[in-house]
Amino acid sequence: MNVSPAGLRILLLLFSVLLPSASGAEPLTLKRAVALALSHSTGAVMAEADQQRALASYREARNAYVPQFTLGSALGRSSGFPLSLEGAAPSIFNVNTQSVLLNPSVRDFVRAARSEANAASFDNKDRRIEVIQETVLDYLELLRWQQQIELLRQEETRSGQMETAVEARVKEGVDSPLDRDKASLASARIRLRRAEAAGSADFLRTRLSQLTGLPLPAIEPVADSVPAFPAPPQEDDVPARATAVSPVIQSAMEHAQALQFRARGEHRALWPSLDFAGQYALLAKYNNYQDFFKSFQRHNGSVGVVMRLPFFNLAQRSRAQAADAEALKARKSAEAAKEHLSVETLRQQRMVEQLAAARDVAQLEHKVAQTTLDALETRAEAGTASFHDLEDARRQARERRNQYEDASLQFERARVNLLRSTGELENWVNAAP
Repeated sequence: MNVSPAGLRILLLLFSVLLPSASGAEPLTLKRAVALALSHSTGAVMAEADQQRALASYREARNAYVPQFTLGSALGRSSGFPLSLEGAAPSIFNVNTQSVLLNPSVRDFVRAARSEANAASFDNKDRRIEVIQETVLDYLELLRWQQQIELLRQEETRSGQMETAVEARVKEGVDSPLDRDKASLASARIRLRRAEAAGSADFLRTRLSQLTGLPLPAIEPVADSVPAFPAPPQEDDVPARATAVSPVIQSAMEHAQALQFRARGEHRALWPSLDFAGQYALLAKYNNYQDFFKSFQRHNGSVGVVMRLPFFNLAQRSRAQAADAEALKARKSAEAAKEHLSVETLRQQRMVEQLAAARDVAQLEHKVAQTTLDALETRAEAGTASFHDLEDARRQARERRNQYEDASLQFERARVNLLRSTGELENWVNAAP
């Protein structure tokens, strides 16, 4: 078949458009989910805006040492002596400049603004880690529920078959109505567990969609993308290490340092200060300057240093005392936060150890129950095991598996929380395949 060049171009265009849709959604790995959440998170954007605002405030305070220039004019007709207009002599054109030369209070205010900018940077880092933690926890829990849904679907089918078989045995007089109720109860428990799994999976998928900005059909987690957890730390200095790397503690300490600088600046506002100032003005003859001044010239300028020596200012002293109280409060708050994080990290460390042991126990119990079930299935095939013994073993194996899944999920959540406290969470995510 001969195809014209124009027709070939149309076919290629249709192929390029339809190919992406035919390939399906790309699996969502853990690392990609975290990256999308960081770029899409509203909280992270707000924290970044707070950091930029703090940096701008620091530059504003620092630029007090840079001369500022103002161009203006004070045009006006004078009748009699030329009075000032808003504190300046009437002029056709004027230039004013001023800057700080020597001011101890301004220097401390600049240091306070720099510490506040550092605190905002640590707040931004903490919000970033919080987004990572939330994404990881939702991702891991969604994986757990999705893995259970398929198993529960198979068990629900098997349980329905069991109900039918028991119903037939009741009609034959082999089993009692109580056995039928037990079979119905087992099916109801499976349906309850499956409804819980489906509801939790839908909620977590929606939450990940909101975090990452992806549509719901694209939220397909990949189990192989989750890196293995490192061994839980056993050393005794974990709480101290957590307080040393915690952005929350570092932010609190920087904020306390900023208030300390601000309080010292309020005290030093009572010290002498020097400012640079300059002015140039082009005066007009119609303002009657020549009638009241012996020597008049249109071009006028002055440059100099302004000294201020506060010697009595009770309002400023009270402001400085209030700033001292705020600085003391912030310092004690930072110390309390450090103590709380140390205790919380120790609790998390011990909780991880307990949950690891509980997970191991649940895993062994599930293994024993599964081994027992396998043995009973072999005996049932040989005709040496009863029908109800086999179903009891299946029920016990199912319960033990559910307990193991719940214990594993609790351990993973506790491990993620401890990784955040010790500052290792982001590195753990980046180690994902």
